[in-house]
Amino acid sequence: MNKMFKCDMCGECCRNIGLAELYSDLDDGTGKCRYLSGNRCSIYNERPIKCRIDESYDGFFSSHMSKEEYYQLNYKMCEKLKEGK
Repeated sequence: MNKMFKCDMCGECCRNIGLAELYSDLDDGTGKCRYLSGNRCSIYNERPIKCRIDESYDGFFSSHMSKEEYYQLNYKMCEKLKEGK
């Protein structure tokens, strides 16, 4: 089964990259991604692998957890960001 992460494009992950040091190179100085334009990524097709949920799983996490577990962690963090936590 080739399932893909379902993003609702709210932009909250990109508005809050200052919460994770991994994304410090993308921070515009306010904790927001410098490539965020509205709710969209202005470099979407060229964005780093760390910004690509499915490719990140395949490259870094597949030996540590199932794809379903990985998705659930990402969805959980997404909801927390939307709630402002």
